[in-house]
Amino acid sequence: MLTWKDVINFSVNGNPTPNTRVEKSNAEWKSQLSSEQYRITRQKGTEAPHSGAHCSTLEAGKYNCVCCHAPLFDSTIKFESSSGWPSFTQPIKPNAIKYEKDTAFGMVRVEVMCNTCDSHLGHVFPDGPEPSGLRYCVNSESLILEKEINEQ
Repeated sequence: MLTWKDVINFSVNGNPTPNTRVEKSNAEWKSQLSSEQYRITRQKGTEAPHSGAHCSTLEAGKYNCVCCHAPLFDSTIKFESSSGWPSFTQPIKPNAIKYEKDTAFGMVRVEVMCNTCDSHLGHVFPDGPEPSGLRYCVNSESLILEKEINEQ
């Protein structure tokens, strides 16, 4: 389980190696994504609080990167943070997420990105629930929910 100490270590000393890399030109990303998805994921934008499709989604499944479809988060670690954005306590695996120090807008935060394609997802904070204490605050536009199929 990742902790805030691990997050800070990754943001300062380097990130875990991803299983694979996806790299495309800006033109390729623009042709694949909606204008809002492109603004958020490739230009480090954010969506308005409480506006995202996944804020209140409770369906079981995997939350994948909208750009490269790499698995990022599982619905079992999603929680209601009242922040206005979908929130998770852990990535689906330690090397799914890339961490960078973000000093934009006069704040010091840790930006989270897809470690496969460098897509901007949001930020991580040390104010989440136990046992990790982490809150991955993620833009809905950066995610695709791959719903779990219940076979009876």
